[in-house]
Amino acid sequence: MLSIITRRLALAIPILLLTTTITFVLQGLVPGDAARAIAGIGATQETYERIREELNLHLPLWQQYGLYMGGLVRGDLGSSLFSGEPVAQTIAARLPVTLSIIVGATLLAALLGILLGTLSARVGGAVARVIDVVSLTGSALPNFWLALILVQVFAIAIPLLPATGFVPFTVSPSLWAASLVLPVVALAIGGIADIAKMTRDAIGTSLDQPYMRTLRAAGIGETALLWRHALKNAGVPIVTVIGLGFIAALIGSLFVENVFALPGLGSLINQATLQGDIPVIQGVALAYAAVVIVVNLLVDLSYGLLNPKLRTR
Repeated sequence: MLSIITRRLALAIPILLLTTTITFVLQGLVPGDAARAIAGIGATQETYERIREELNLHLPLWQQYGLYMGGLVRGDLGSSLFSGEPVAQTIAARLPVTLSIIVGATLLAALLGILLGTLSARVGGAVARVIDVVSLTGSALPNFWLALILVQVFAIAIPLLPATGFVPFTVSPSLWAASLVLPVVALAIGGIADIAKMTRDAIGTSLDQPYMRTLRAAGIGETALLWRHALKNAGVPIVTVIGLGFIAALIGSLFVENVFALPGLGSLINQATLQGDIPVIQGVALAYAAVVIVVNLLVDLSYGLLNPKLRTR
């Protein structure tokens, strides 16, 4: 286990460095001028040039990047070009919103996906074919389209849940849960389908192994074989799909947060991209990369728990 953690942490530094470099270079190639946007249409040329110098936008891109990396080494992510608020403070305020919907969507997808996949492997026949159709449909439907349909049905046609907004858990746990239902479901649909199909296939492969025939010959019932042995031995590919589903939900949150007007990282980076707010874009990209690294580490640790042979690799 310690070797897995060490390897992942060793890879984290070049991954984060590469993320910041690519993001900075790509942002520099995007048309737009943050200083012009801040100064306004009626600003004089002197005002415009002064703002550029204050924000170091008059420097070449490589010098801007050097200043950014120098601050990053000191733990400073910089400040927003428009609001002046420290980027780290902005991310810390919005990260819980994004994590709430992503973790909720992943847990929902894992629970329902494993249950449906196990049922499909146990029953087979028409149930398996129905799950295949649902899997293909769920994987093909875009998250933002599902979000719009859910708002239309459950917030407008049948006003059961709020269409937009987010209520912190500390303010009202019930309203917090209600504000998360629709975005969580919108993000979870595709993951449910993928996990269900992988669970069914992995359990089916596990049930066909020779040791399963030995257990059957020893008098172990089918239910015990399915839940105690087959599902556990199918855990590695299932956990892999769950991890990929978490990352897919992270990407999907970029669109879903805007549909539901959630104050998370997705809406923040969309706004920052339109404004050309480079420090905010860099900070959010770095936060996303850090979340992906942590998720990959948890998936690797899960491999070791499910299969002891993988702990020494």
